[in-house]
Amino acid sequence: MDTLKIRDAADVEQAVRTAIASEQPLEIIGHGSKRLIGQPMATNALLDLSALNAVVAYEPNELIITVQAGAPLADVLSLIDSKNQQFAFEPINTSALLGTPDIGTIGGMIGAGLAGPRRIRAGGARDHLLGAHAVSGFGDSFKAGGKVVKNVTGYDLCKLLAGSWGTLAVMTEVTMKVMPRPESERTLVLRGLDDVTANRAMTVALGSPFDVSGAAHLPASAFRAGIGGLGDMGAQALTLLRLEGITASAAHRAASLMTLLAPFGAAEILQDAASAALWSSVRDVKPFAADGALGAWPVWRIVCPPATGGALGQALSRDTGGDVVYDWGGGLIWAALPPKPDAQAALVRARVNAAGGHATLIRAPEHIRRNIDVFHPQQEGLAKLSERVRHGFDPKNILNRGRMIRGAAT
Repeated sequence: MDTLKIRDAADVEQAVRTAIASEQPLEIIGHGSKRLIGQPMATNALLDLSALNAVVAYEPNELIITVQAGAPLADVLSLIDSKNQQFAFEPINTSALLGTPDIGTIGGMIGAGLAGPRRIRAGGARDHLLGAHAVSGFGDSFKAGGKVVKNVTGYDLCKLLAGSWGTLAVMTEVTMKVMPRPESERTLVLRGLDDVTANRAMTVALGSPFDVSGAAHLPASAFRAGIGGLGDMGAQALTLLRLEGITASAAHRAASLMTLLAPFGAAEILQDAASAALWSSVRDVKPFAADGALGAWPVWRIVCPPATGGALGQALSRDTGGDVVYDWGGGLIWAALPPKPDAQAALVRARVNAAGGHATLIRAPEHIRRNIDVFHPQQEGLAKLSERVRHGFDPKNILNRGRMIRGAAT
């Protein structure tokens, strides 16, 4: 397989036009940290964007940063952290889950669109994407959005790139909104709740006036020992509720929430560094890390109505013998299931469809991903709409052909 190392957006245009002329698809990568997610692709060349790694502009006072798509995410996070700022949607670091080096890029962050625990309050990656420069499947450069929050020129167009897994266009530069990092955080920990009761406790907390920024539940598990931020919490079920802000406010709201949740049991409070370590483990799904006890198990990412999450996860655990982790107040379920030839896709999809959700197979060997739908099959009308959108960006299906739809790689 040829690797095309590009230097600038003009090189991207040329590479895409050449691919169109020869009708040969391209696989788009930054450093390839997420290549193990999605359907296996039949491509003849890699379009390597790693040289597009510059920070174009950073205006901390305006809460805006513009970077090239190949910029290492860790470097960008370090830069904005030095100004006490952050990406409020808490992008997931998939390296522990997939067993890959920590080499994710900004483009991969946007293309995957995987948001962490704070999504329930701050929204997802697309909500913080202000603008983008990209090259379409026509081989033409285009710009969508702008560099100020109130600029809505082409605003919705750039939103389509978030979560598109590189199938619509090749991003070369993006402008993101950053937010101040909270001065302090507190996490309430309730122990020993079953999944459905924990779901109710999270619902009560999220419906309170105390501005909860994270609500997660880890059922009792013997597999949790030794996990950073969680290993010393024991194997007992943990329900976690996070509050952030200035120190006085976070402490006051945590005390008030503790009183509100008293019917669910006595809560303990973790502060600042201990709290942050806990949520880092939840965000990056470290209980299911590739080098851990469940590293050989397929992992599903299930999004469902939060009110149904506890019952759905409990049923999946019971019927498969698997382990689950809940985030987003029950609206996001990570499920590690014992290995089967189809990663138990039929059972998972039947249960998830009944709950009104959708499921994506995030981790599984290539031979399994080749034979099942990695991304949740869409209903007919939505599938046709998605195909029209894709055709409008990439009519020859040159970019990441077959990554999101099984059989499309041929």
